[in-house]
Amino acid sequence: MTDIKDKSIEIFLEELASKQATPGGGSAAAVMGAQSAALTSMVCNLTIGKPKYIEVEGEMQALLKQSEALRESLTAMIKADVDVFDKLMTCYGLPKNTEQEKLARSSQIQAVLKQATLVPLACAEACAEAIKLSHIAAKKGNLGVISDAGVAAMSAYSGLKSAALNVYINAGSIKDKVFVSDKLQELDGILKESTAEAEEVYQIVKGKL
Repeated sequence: MTDIKDKSIEIFLEELASKQATPGGGSAAAVMGAQSAALTSMVCNLTIGKPKYIEVEGEMQALLKQSEALRESLTAMIKADVDVFDKLMTCYGLPKNTEQEKLARSSQIQAVLKQATLVPLACAEACAEAIKLSHIAAKKGNLGVISDAGVAAMSAYSGLKSAALNVYINAGSIKDKVFVSDKLQELDGILKESTAEAEEVYQIVKGKL
């Protein structure tokens, strides 16, 4: 079976539009983040080796390594979202004829719901990192492709907000309120910092056009 990350964009979009529950919004969020990292890499690749940008050569090379590693992580999250959703659906399908079965089913559902919260939370964190990387690209990258650094920031921000929605929907069904409070507080911190930074990147890029 072809891994979701190895499918063409057309096939991925067809599956996204289908009646199937997966891939869904969580996978789409990871794609947005991976796309952001790829765009930052492009800005780096089109800056490195240019005499005009020799002073930032070292920084761009370091940034390229970071953005490529991040792209790999976010690409893996496309499938991670599908896997945890499928796992959750399996739990909902467990028998519930006896009290013992009901308790076992509920316990497994709650455990997987936590996993289903952590996966998009990790995606949100990765998208926040993608915004930070695009910020560097926007400040120091080749002016000929500076708009792409802005698109990288906007794509990562969309991925972040999209991942956040997936955190919220799963956290809402979790009974462990301490866990929920902790993860939502973590997400809130990410959102506050990244919202301001994404807008800053947008304005930096706009000012250079």
